[in-house]
Amino acid sequence: MKILVTGGAGFIGSAVVRAAIAQGHSVVNLDALTYAACLDNVASVADHPEYTFVQADICDRAALDHTLATYSPDAIMHLAAESHVDRSIDGPSAFIETNITGTYTLLEATRAYWIAQGKPQGFRFHHVSTDEVFGSLGATGLFTEDHPYQPNSPYSASKAASDHLVRAWAETYGLPVVLSNCSNNYGPFHFPEKLVPVVILNALAGAPIPVYGAGENVRDWLYVEDHAEALLTVLGKGALNRSYNIGGHNEARNIDLVRMICGLLDALRPAATSYADLITFVTDRPGHDARYAIDATRIGDELGWVPSVTLEEGLRKTVQWYLDNETWWRALQGRKGVGARLGLAP
Repeated sequence: MKILVTGGAGFIGSAVVRAAIAQGHSVVNLDALTYAACLDNVASVADHPEYTFVQADICDRAALDHTLATYSPDAIMHLAAESHVDRSIDGPSAFIETNITGTYTLLEATRAYWIAQGKPQGFRFHHVSTDEVFGSLGATGLFTEDHPYQPNSPYSASKAASDHLVRAWAETYGLPVVLSNCSNNYGPFHFPEKLVPVVILNALAGAPIPVYGAGENVRDWLYVEDHAEALLTVLGKGALNRSYNIGGHNEARNIDLVRMICGLLDALRPAATSYADLITFVTDRPGHDARYAIDATRIGDELGWVPSVTLEEGLRKTVQWYLDNETWWRALQGRKGVGARLGLAP
């Protein structure tokens, strides 16, 4: 297929781009190159004959129309989004603009393109979302695809709105869509403001490792390259107008995850004392969801996808990648907000 990937210079988007090229697809990577994007993430495929980069904003209808008309994709994978919860607390307007208005603009451009192409039967619009739209779980239970939406942050609310827009365009206009909601991702090229890289990079710098609240919040962790494979499986095999939960089957409390990373660093880059001594408990995030956990039965039963990387394996790969790629992460540390505590707005 020829696939248009929005947000393909970001963390998950770049993993999708690399995986799609490896599978033999042609890729058009459309990215606005905002603060969390980095073209180094796709440097390994930049010179590939089946790869094209277009710098454009999903809120720019004219740019979308031009890109679609020029490259005639067979499918669109929509990953462009503002995604950092803490930033959404401090500045929600960017999340409304990109995640809601941008998704609407992309849907309308896609609908016009799809109609102009004669509504080809094989065309797909794949909307990539998050489990955070479902809100917070108690000590037991899992998010299924039918779980009610109850977002608790400006980020998750904006993603929930985008999910609803995609469903509405499918029902009202017949746009052929598939949807997916994933658990927390981690792995290579993870932007340095997110939890896993923060732990690694603060530890290497000998700086305090911040843990929100008591570190009791639970997440299901999904290795990003597993996620990319799952997304391409949903695009190619998923049923129309159907959603698929994608999880790593790796639940862990934040404090346990942080200690695992510190243990790996102790083994791979020993210091005078354990990196765990740097763990510092800090004021919790407002509205911090207690627990996320994914039921990924549907994608396993219907499409045959299961995660291949355990949390222990994935964290070891990730820690080693950051140790081996200092040039990449040092270049990003000067970007606005990186290294600062965000998300404490009253």
